[in-house]
Amino acid sequence: MTSQLLDTPATGTLALDLRGLRKSFGTVRAVDGLDLAVRPGEVVAFLGPNGAGKTTTIDMLLGLADPDEGTVQVLGLEPGQAIAAGRVSAVMQSGGLLKDLTVLETVQLTASFFGGTRPAREVMQRAGIADIGDRKVGKCSGGQQQRLRFALALLPDPDLIVLDEPTTGMDVEGRRDFWNALRADAARGRTILFATHYLEEADAYADRIVMVSHGRIVADGSAAQVKSLTSGRIVSASFEGTIDAAALRGLPGVVDVEVRRERVLIRTTDSDSVARHLLTATDATDLEIAARGLEDAFIALTTDAQAAHTAETITETQTEKSHA
Repeated sequence: MTSQLLDTPATGTLALDLRGLRKSFGTVRAVDGLDLAVRPGEVVAFLGPNGAGKTTTIDMLLGLADPDEGTVQVLGLEPGQAIAAGRVSAVMQSGGLLKDLTVLETVQLTASFFGGTRPAREVMQRAGIADIGDRKVGKCSGGQQQRLRFALALLPDPDLIVLDEPTTGMDVEGRRDFWNALRADAARGRTILFATHYLEEADAYADRIVMVSHGRIVADGSAAQVKSLTSGRIVSASFEGTIDAAALRGLPGVVDVEVRRERVLIRTTDSDSVARHLLTATDATDLEIAARGLEDAFIALTTDAQAAHTAETITETQTEKSHA
């Protein structure tokens, strides 16, 4: 299932313009005909399960890999040109830091590689690490190191920042501080594209969500728009006794039943019927009905894409054999 909910602007230079991208590694198609247009100033979450093609796509837009087919334009330029001009920066999961330097020395050293940059103290302040300039990088927490990478990315004052799993390994407080710093910078009008496994981050901080599966976009829009692609609601209730999950799965419209200790979550396309059953035929209490969230949409959309891709691959194989 594919949904392109946002129209490509007819005029103006796009921050990202990816058209017909394909990239294979041996017999594996990592990216399979991907089209993506990102406007200047958007904060876009790039989501997908492992192996969906996210990192490969990011590598191509950063000029770290060449597509087998298709074109990549970054701010109207080839990726290498945009990066050489200091208009694009990246914050990756790990690496790139010298543990024996202090935070300030790291920023100053990196700044020396550019023709002109923002002041070191300024980017440290914006990244939330102004108070740890004298600390050795090796003594910094994972969250502090990621904020340092963010500060380094801000040095050339780029128009676009790309982040690949930027908060992996951070604790809850570190993730919150990192995103507060990033969102504050995004308010200045910078374009941000980030890949993450933390769906709550995408829901909370992205203007737009792009979901990919098997190298193809399966959903594209605001968090509310993407959630709306998955029909049904979640009915939850508490039970004092044993929860008969099998019986609940047999109710009309029930898609899935999840038991969490004394509480049950029922994903259903007929919430009224399920609620009526729980209230009249069981000892359920504290019943709630809620719209399905981003996690439900993610599972449904990427699973559907997986099934469609598998069916397509089988069909292609059968066709090839029939012509052999």
